[in-house]
Amino acid sequence: MRYALTLLVLVALAGCGGPGPAFRGAPVTRVGFGEHMFDIRVKGRRAEAVRVSPGWAPRLAAVGPQAVFAIEQVSGCRVDRLTGDQAMMRATLDCGAGAPEPLFPRPYLECDAFDLDDAVGELICYPF
Repeated sequence: MRYALTLLVLVALAGCGGPGPAFRGAPVTRVGFGEHMFDIRVKGRRAEAVRVSPGWAPRLAAVGPQAVFAIEQVSGCRVDRLTGDQAMMRATLDCGAGAPEPLFPRPYLECDAFDLDDAVGELICYPF
């Protein structure tokens, strides 16, 4: 039982720092800026930064600027948009032809606002 638990923990830890499904097979470049180190993968006009440094980062705003700089250095393109969290960030790249279309189109929402009283209102949205 003890060996099975140890094996389970090792397998779980092996997934940490790995690429997301869209970036499997993409070459990785390790880049460090300040106290943060990132594994950068670029595929087409999209990039992924996985923070591999052990430092504490409570939110994306703490590591986002360094990740953007690292992605721009590796890709040679300007970061148009950065999403994700403090551990794994994804970027769309503007390489002179504009950013690519989103992987999943954003739904258009038709919304109605209702005032219940001075302090509280209600917003109801439907996909269109």
